[in-house]
Amino acid sequence: MNIQLDSIRADITRAVREALAEDIGDGDITAMLIPGDQINTAEIITREDCTLCGQAWLEETFAQLGGLDSIEWHAQDGDQVTAGSKLVTLRGNARRLLTGERTALNFIQLLSGTATKAHQFAQLLPNSNIKILDTRKTIPGLRTAQKYAITCGGCHNHRIGLYDMFLIKENHIAACGGITAAVEKAREIAPDKRVEVEVETREELLEAIAARADVVMLDNFDADSLQYAMNLDKHNTQYELSGNLDLENLKTIASLNIDFCSFGALTKHVSAVDLSLRVHS
Repeated sequence: MNIQLDSIRADITRAVREALAEDIGDGDITAMLIPGDQINTAEIITREDCTLCGQAWLEETFAQLGGLDSIEWHAQDGDQVTAGSKLVTLRGNARRLLTGERTALNFIQLLSGTATKAHQFAQLLPNSNIKILDTRKTIPGLRTAQKYAITCGGCHNHRIGLYDMFLIKENHIAACGGITAAVEKAREIAPDKRVEVEVETREELLEAIAARADVVMLDNFDADSLQYAMNLDKHNTQYELSGNLDLENLKTIASLNIDFCSFGALTKHVSAVDLSLRVHS
C-alpha cells in the first residue's frame, strides 16, 4: 500500500527537527548580521527539469523556526517542472528565511531527485499492468520521506519496513529449514499479513508456489528460467522480478506475465536536484 502524506506527519516533524538541530546547533551566528525585524521575500527555483516533491518538509522547516508571513507554491508535489521554473515564493522574517534555507533545500532536492528517478522508471511502462516497486534501500531516517517521493514520481511502495509483510529470503529459508516451513510459520504468526518468498532456482520456485506464497520474488533469473516461470500454473501467486534490472532493460519485461518489478536504484542511486533560493528586498 502506498504511503499517504497524512500518515507520516510525525516522521516529517521528527526529520525536520533533527535536521535543524544538526545545522543550527546553539545558534545561526551569520543570520545575526541581519536586523531581527527585517522582512524579505525569497524564491526557490530549479536549475534542472524534475518532478517536484517535498512541500510538507519545507513548510515544517519554517514552521519550526517560528513561521513565515506567506508560502506560495507555484507547483505541487508530483508536478513536472522545467529548468528555471519558480517552485515557491516565501515572505517573512529574513533571519528565519536564511536559517531555514539549507534545511528546506536539502529536503526538497533529495525528495525531488527521488521522485524524478521514479518518474523516469514509470514512463517506461506507461500502459503496463506491472507495478514498479521501491525497496528498503533508503537513506536512514528518511524511509517514509523517500517512499512518499516514489509515489509522487508514479511508482509504488513495497513493504514500508520489517513489520507490514513477510519477505522470506535466503537466510530466513535456511534458518527455518525450508520454504514450506517458513511460509507455514508466517501464516501461523500473522495470518493477515502478505507472505513473499525470494527464490533463486526453479526448485525453490515450485516449492514457494506449492506453499501458496502470496508473492514469489524471482531473483536474478536468467532468460531460460524466467520463461520456465512464465509457463507454470502459479495459481493465485503473484510474481515479482528483482535483480539486474535498470532503465535499460525495463522495457524488455513489459510483455511478461509478472505483477511487480522492484528496484533498489529508485532510492539508493539518486542525484539531488539542483535548486537555488534567492532573497529579494
